[in-house]
Amino acid sequence: MTTADADTAAPEDSAAPPSRAAELAYPVLAEVWRGDFLESVHHGSVVCLDADGKAVLTAGPVDVPMYPRSSNKPLQSVGMLRAGLDLDGELLALACASHSGEAFHLDGVRRILAGAGLTEDALQCTAALPIGAESQPAHLAAGLGPSRITMNCSGKHAAMLATCVAAGWSVENYLDPEHPLQLALRATLEDLAGEKSTSVGVDGCGAPLFALTLTGLARAFAKIATAPAGSHEARVAAAMNAHPEYVGGTGRDVTTLMQAIPGAVAKDGAEGVYALALPDGSAIALKIADGSQRPRPVVMTAALRHIGVPVATDTRLSALTTAPVLGHGQPVGAVRPSAALAHPTPAP
Repeated sequence: MTTADADTAAPEDSAAPPSRAAELAYPVLAEVWRGDFLESVHHGSVVCLDADGKAVLTAGPVDVPMYPRSSNKPLQSVGMLRAGLDLDGELLALACASHSGEAFHLDGVRRILAGAGLTEDALQCTAALPIGAESQPAHLAAGLGPSRITMNCSGKHAAMLATCVAAGWSVENYLDPEHPLQLALRATLEDLAGEKSTSVGVDGCGAPLFALTLTGLARAFAKIATAPAGSHEARVAAAMNAHPEYVGGTGRDVTTLMQAIPGAVAKDGAEGVYALALPDGSAIALKIADGSQRPRPVVMTAALRHIGVPVATDTRLSALTTAPVLGHGQPVGAVRPSAALAHPTPAP
């Protein structure tokens, strides 16, 4: 879950880019109920693929480019392994992470860097506070401020640097979109998604960001989750399966999903993006149109039912099917999946 860049108003004498919003019809995916009053709604897009890669549910634009944000990280980690990175286990899971900044996360980042003969000074990610519900208050109570290692993408950046060392590439400019590392990662994303990336941006952490469609993102996750043993993709899946606490952190919904669903590969992203795949090849990718994170796990658990996951029978998953709406600090309502998502028209 990387920090989104702030929007800024275009100067009056500059031409603002044309809006795409009017071209895209986003259905309501989640409803915000305060008591028995419908207060707000969240629009978005979601695609569910079955084990054969056929869409069994689509809602909203799923075949137009969007930025997957940190949901790209498992794909990028496959690309780093292809380029010569030698990580497995919890450190490879950390390369896929938007970590909470807990002590074991920071220790892992330092281990990745030390293995490449580097220190924290080599990191070029944006300085930020830890995002964990417990680690951030503890960090502030200790009188500490934003730093690069506590930024939630520091595991990915450390792995990028280690890849450059392994491949003999420069580390000073590893964030340049034309750097050999970034060209290799883009090629891997396109290979896994089965489509070309049509736009390159800058992620909140400073790394290049490659656009994919939601359908392409779901396909890529399915390839990782179903890859044969010994492949780079299978190494990423195994690391995430075995160490979901390194991918997110204590109390994080992405960690809970992988703990509750054997073999699942899941990754959250900024601006309301989420992707997941199961070992049978079924997969989900979604985006909340307004970028809100609040309805993201609610929509994901609703979508899980459409690929056969018995959400109601697992207390960990059923707890994610709604999100509390507070009044005076107490739950007075809930964010729920929309009726259209709970009882959708099947994909053609």
